[in-house]
Amino acid sequence: MDSKNLAKYIENTEGISKPWLLVQLRLKKLEERRPTMERDEYMKELEDIHQDLMKLGEWWRGMENEVF
Repeated sequence: MDSKNLAKYIENTEGISKPWLLVQLRLKKLEERRPTMERDEYMKELEDIHQDLMKLGEWWRGMENEVF
């Protein structure tokens, strides 16, 4: 699935409120841009996405059936 299809999926399923889906979209867009990026730039953006993912923490604990 490319980033456009993933974005449509997120939009159609009201996934904009699901931060893990937005992280996946960012990763997909980065993956698509990777061939045109310098290694350092790619690593910096990947690190930024990783930090945002880690900030999500375990907010979903106890709500697994509702959010997944």
